[in-house]
Amino acid sequence: MELILSFASIAILIASVVVHEFAHAWTADKLGDKTARYAGRLTLNPVAHLDPVGSFLVPLIMVLTTGIGFGWAKPVPYNPYNIRHKYGDTLVALAGPVSNLILAFLAALISLSSNSTLAFIGQSALIINVALMLFNLIPVPPLDGSKIISPLLPYSVRHRFLMPGPEQIVFVGIVLLVIWPILSPAVSTVATFFLKIAGSLIG
Repeated sequence: MELILSFASIAILIASVVVHEFAHAWTADKLGDKTARYAGRLTLNPVAHLDPVGSFLVPLIMVLTTGIGFGWAKPVPYNPYNIRHKYGDTLVALAGPVSNLILAFLAALISLSSNSTLAFIGQSALIINVALMLFNLIPVPPLDGSKIISPLLPYSVRHRFLMPGPEQIVFVGIVLLVIWPILSPAVSTVATFFLKIAGSLIG
């Protein structure tokens, strides 16, 4: 039974990161950049978004060691020079965490108004999406938080700050290990807050 629950958490995580990346692609597309559309990323098809390490290996390790599904998908490509908005970078970056916020709130509603099976799914989706939202808001490249604050930085610093590189994945892994003891209680606190709001709405 425990193994089934672990795979259920991974399935919820996969669905959540796919929505997260689709939100980035959709927002960029609406703001004038068609890069994600041309790359086949303006879709909810998981095949287009999933990363073998971040979407399968890391989540499996996280579920087995912490009980919480956690991971990532392939970043959505986009060209900021095509964006028709002064704060386009920030809006595109925010779209991912906002999608997880919405999913987390819907999950809270499901967990409080369903039978035991759906309640478990709702609780798992709530925790996973809150974790994804908070982690992605950390201002460390290539996480969304770095792109949210980038407009506040001088151009020369911004360029170096956001410069992609393979070492960033290693750096994010280190950040995850260091920040998890702080992030985990924050996830519980935010999830509880969402449940209180959902409970007040359900009555």
